Amino acid sequence: MVGWIILGVVVLILLIVVISNIKIVPQASSYVMERMGVYNTTWEAGLHFKIPFIERVAKKVSLKEQVVDFNPQPVITRDNVTMQIDTVVFFQVTDAKLYTYGVERPISAIENLTATTLRNIIGELELDHTLTSRDVINTKITATLDEATDKWGIKVNRVELKNILPPSEIQDAMEKQMKAERQRREAILRAEGEKRSAILVAEGEKESAILRADAVREQRIREADGEAQAIMTVQRAQADAIRMLNESHPTQQVLTLKSLDALAVVADGRATKLIIPSEIQNLAGLVASVAELASTAAPEGETP
Repeated sequence: MVGWIILGVVVLILLIVVISNIKIVPQASSYVMERMGVYNTTWEAGLHFKIPFIERVAKKVSLKEQVVDFNPQPVITRDNVTMQIDTVVFFQVTDAKLYTYGVERPISAIENLTATTLRNIIGELELDHTLTSRDVINTKITATLDEATDKWGIKVNRVELKNILPPSEIQDAMEKQMKAERQRREAILRAEGEKRSAILVAEGEKESAILRADAVREQRIREADGEAQAIMTVQRAQADAIRMLNESHPTQQVLTLKSLDALAVVADGRATKLIIPSEIQNLAGLVASVAELASTAAPEGETP
């Protein structure tokens, strides 16, 4: 009975040992394996079995892209301005073995390398170029770090300057400059708006003046047309009267009477001199002609 108990305990221990040495490596991970303290192999994602007491997992390495935000670093520009710049590094482990044995504390090594590279690059630039050349600085730091970290099994995908903080007095000067620039732009926009408004007003006045001139011209044209039509009407009436008079074969007395009517119209005007035709200068003959015409025109049995 005791033998069975001991056998059962041994089997249980063996089962526990076997199960504990079955390893499953998750996706996007690698396990660095050592055998008797020496690097043996690198396990990729999947199911693996470790030899008990001989092999061990030296390091579990993530192959995902990692992001590290480093604290601000003091840097000095070419024109001796001290600034605080913090960086963000995006990197990925490409070789688990080199990452494990290539450098002690890889993240700290990347931080120190980033700070050194940043100081070297900023030291060649002046303040204005530093503030306006983020992309250039990012590219240079990325290239330098990527080359330096190859022997550590690390690939630096990109480096971003997160914040650039110049001294407080320079910040105040920059804020004043930005404020002045905003005011200048506002003044320009205001001036352009006023200019546009003045142009619109002038165009409106011009169009109004053109419309008024067109209205006056149209009125004068209509008045001239009306006067011309009136004159034509009078002339036609006079022509019709003359035509009717000619068609009626008037006597000399009638013509004399018409001459008197015309003379009366002329005398009623403002003329200071009258030229009397020779035909009506003999007033006596004129009166006799008028009397005879009146007696002839009167109906029979009536005394004129």
